[in-house]
Amino acid sequence: MDQGRLTDQAPADPGAADEVLAHQPVGYWSGLVHEVVTRRLRDRMARLDVTQPMYWVLNRVAGDEEAPAREDVGAQLTPLAEGPYEIARVVEQLAYRGRLRVGARGELYLTEEGEAARVRLRGVVSEFRAEVHRGIGDEEYVAALKVLRRMVANVEGEAP
Repeated sequence: MDQGRLTDQAPADPGAADEVLAHQPVGYWSGLVHEVVTRRLRDRMARLDVTQPMYWVLNRVAGDEEAPAREDVGAQLTPLAEGPYEIARVVEQLAYRGRLRVGARGELYLTEEGEAARVRLRGVVSEFRAEVHRGIGDEEYVAALKVLRRMVANVEGEAP
């Protein structure tokens, strides 16, 4: 879009022709992508009786050489969660299911069952990612993310 010229925004239209896409609302499209991708991924995880936040916690605990503290895991993952208590609940659920062990000082360890679940889930996520990215090269994907990142910066006042 020419920065010196304002144009009207077209109404959200999933069937919009290419020549009018520049006038489509990014909030609609980014929201639609988020909703569809998240719902489908969570549906696939549900088949394994696991939630997406459980996967986040398993990955986070596995990602440290030293056992992370419960508080550190919560602080890192809460911004992704649906509310301030979700990650704490997930830690309890995973411990109850035998996938996490909580140490005496609150440190978290993956059990063998937890690691096996994490590996199974990584396969599900990798297959799903390949499906989502079908027909989209890495350069095109990176360009799309850079545009979205720039839009966030523009709206939050961080743009140069």
